Amino acid sequence: MIFHEKMHIVLVGMNHKTAPLAIRERLALSCGDASRAVSDVRGLPQVNEVLYLSTCNRVEVLAHLNEETAGIDALRSFILAHGNLSPEELEECLYVYRDDKAARHLFRVAASLDSMVMGEPQILGQVKEAYRQSVRHGASGILINKLLHHAFRVAKRVRTETSIASNAVSVSYAAVELAKKIFGRLEGKTILLVGAGEMSELAARHLLKNGAGKIVVVNRTLENAVRLAEEFQGVPEEFDRLEEQLEEADIVVSSTGASGYVITEAMVRAALRRRKNRFLFLIDIAVPRDIDPAAGEIDNVYLYNIDHLQEIVDGNMKTRMREAEKAERIVEEETLHFTEWLNTLEVVPTIRSLKDRADAIIGGEIEKSLSWIRDLRDEDRERVEVLVHSVVNKMLHDPLTSLKDASQDDGVLAYVAAVRDLFRLDRAGKSRGRHGKKDEKEKKEEPS
Repeated sequence: MIFHEKMHIVLVGMNHKTAPLAIRERLALSCGDASRAVSDVRGLPQVNEVLYLSTCNRVEVLAHLNEETAGIDALRSFILAHGNLSPEELEECLYVYRDDKAARHLFRVAASLDSMVMGEPQILGQVKEAYRQSVRHGASGILINKLLHHAFRVAKRVRTETSIASNAVSVSYAAVELAKKIFGRLEGKTILLVGAGEMSELAARHLLKNGAGKIVVVNRTLENAVRLAEEFQGVPEEFDRLEEQLEEADIVVSSTGASGYVITEAMVRAALRRRKNRFLFLIDIAVPRDIDPAAGEIDNVYLYNIDHLQEIVDGNMKTRMREAEKAERIVEEETLHFTEWLNTLEVVPTIRSLKDRADAIIGGEIEKSLSWIRDLRDEDRERVEVLVHSVVNKMLHDPLTSLKDASQDDGVLAYVAAVRDLFRLDRAGKSRGRHGKKDEKEKKEEPS
């Protein structure tokens, strides 16, 4: 493929910042089949390469187009039709990025700078899966391949050169981080889940994912305890056995909605005596509070309520915002590198064409001169050919150097067009005048 025409990289999509939840739900249901979507978009006549990314918070199509305006219209029509959207919804929610802005957006997505929770690691895996789908369907080429591998490099740099993902920015994750600080390792630790509040359930889920072992569920309604315990592969217990379960637990997560304390200072003191003063971590996510604050004054007991956890989250969010500034600088740096590489693609075919044209002229002139060149000794004939090539290479050196230098600038296309015109590298297309007729001078120069 010849790239002396401008390459069009376009990203169209909508995400949690531009589209309300109701529209994102519709998109997730309608556009969730990534395999089919890649094939459908790749089948559009304006599309050379495509990456299709669909998550619960975004639907984005990154494409290398052979014609920009018609290609963008085709991509907009695809999302309009496949997302069951109205034209008004599309206009309100859709964003379009071109060239370096498309690359920058992809890099920010892969580095989790554009996520609902900045620094979350899931999005990078989703981008990698989208790329695998693109490769599997033959929808990737030189541009998508380079762009995605560059995005992975950006994500790695952000992960290793900043601390954007090292601090918890949700209450449930903050509970996990605190537990790790208290116990060091969570393997084998027993969780006691008191009540069935959504946040406490989420905290228990994160604790289990981070290595905690057994989970016991206590609830006033035994049926709810059974249901939740089955979900966690844990053990349900009657509510009146709560004090007994405190003796066995290492981590207690409580959220019952009760009007008074369900875990008192006396209950905790009694449990500590029976458990030989092993550390006990109490997480009170209830409002009003479930656990008597006085329990936190007992030795070897660590009590955190919702406000404590939120303070940690707020502080960590400030830290993440500072780290995000470092990450944004990495994105800008890598966007510049990618743009420089992209610009070189504009000049390489022209450089090759210029050298090919020079070789063709030399070959033609030597062919015309065979009548006297044949009479030269082999050694002298080689000297003549070397001399001719040397003169031509010196003549081409400055134009080629200028082209390579211009490839680092956004104005490279003007240089490419000038060189191709001056050296008539597109002879078939350039040999016609304004009215589609060949110039009289060119007619005379054409071989018969």
